[in-house]
Amino acid sequence: MRRLFPPPAGGDDHEWDLSELAAAYADPEGPLPGDGWLRANMVSTADGAAYHGGRTQPISNAVDMRIFGVLRALADVVIVGAETVREERYRPARRREEFVARRIAAGQTPVPAIAVISAGLHLDFSLPLFTEAEVPTMIITGAKAPRTALAAAEEAGVEVITAGDEARVDPLRVKPELVRRGHTRLLTEGGPRLLGQFAAAAAFDELCLTISPRFTAGTAPRVMSGPELTEPAELELTDLLEDAGFLFSRYRRV
Repeated sequence: MRRLFPPPAGGDDHEWDLSELAAAYADPEGPLPGDGWLRANMVSTADGAAYHGGRTQPISNAVDMRIFGVLRALADVVIVGAETVREERYRPARRREEFVARRIAAGQTPVPAIAVISAGLHLDFSLPLFTEAEVPTMIITGAKAPRTALAAAEEAGVEVITAGDEARVDPLRVKPELVRRGHTRLLTEGGPRLLGQFAAAAAFDELCLTISPRFTAGTAPRVMSGPELTEPAELELTDLLEDAGFLFSRYRRV
């Protein structure tokens, strides 16, 4: 892997270890907006597809998955949409021994919690995501979510966070609700519809985007899917890495 931007002081075309990746993806220094930082991590093909066959694995590579793991290891909470949970067959975050001591020293749990955003709560609470998580999985929903589904979640011992006055979640209330519970390092892995909602509300701070040197054609959505914004929103490129034709970028929302 090599750094393309900012230009490195010396050559760095070598195998980056996990500590170097963690440093490259560290949160910004100084006070964080709203006392928290919400970054998104997505992968896209060169022709704009966010997945192939309903999964991201076919358009990813080993380095992308290492970065995926590092971003999780840095986060307090991983936020994901219910549709992505079903499509990607989500499981609990796994313990990464290289980061456990670092996390505990920073006042974090040994692994990040998963927080599932869902309006209808069409979720199977008997799945490992809810029954085998080292840190309990949370549900984020709206005040008018179905009562029977809320009762099922609570019966399963799942913490339910209300972040919206209707059934749907208000993206602007997600970060404050999690920050209020002491979670300031937040990561969302989409999917495209959820990230589209965060984008429309200007609710995320950073986008980590992998561009895969592959194309798929087809009808897969882009990494942000939803109604068109009134005006294109600006992003500032802060970092760019490359490996085997894959580009790993960090953009900060302006």
